[in-house]
Amino acid sequence: MNRYLPLLPLALSSLLVACAGEPTTTVPPPMPAPAPAEPNTAPIQGPGLRGELLGVAAGADVDLALLGVDMRGRPRALLGQVHLRGNGEALPFHLPLNMQQVPQDLRLELRGRVSHSGRLVQRLPARTIVELRDQDLGALQLVPAP
Repeated sequence: MNRYLPLLPLALSSLLVACAGEPTTTVPPPMPAPAPAEPNTAPIQGPGLRGELLGVAAGADVDLALLGVDMRGRPRALLGQVHLRGNGEALPFHLPLNMQQVPQDLRLELRGRVSHSGRLVQRLPARTIVELRDQDLGALQLVPAP
């Protein structure tokens, strides 16, 4: 250790000079922002659950799923799911359905959760779906997560 001690001030001053200098890389000129794509206003075809979620914060991630749930409330089958991003207004959704045979011992539930910055902030209370068919659920209100 002692034999390298005379080189220590030289190494530290070289490091200081290197850090204090101007960067050698040039910043590329900013690219023009792409024109925002127009929202798709065409109606979505195919069977599914439609409606809108009320109270979703802008930038929040929304997960909706149609589940086959057993008598204890545990999910056993995933029949459809969709991921959305909130915009601060009523958020329309279309959840396409997987029309496979649902086991008779399972009930259908629409469940949803809203997370913001990786933290669960809201949820959609479980809503029982009587039959697996194309339907409009209307406006659904989210509640704060516990």
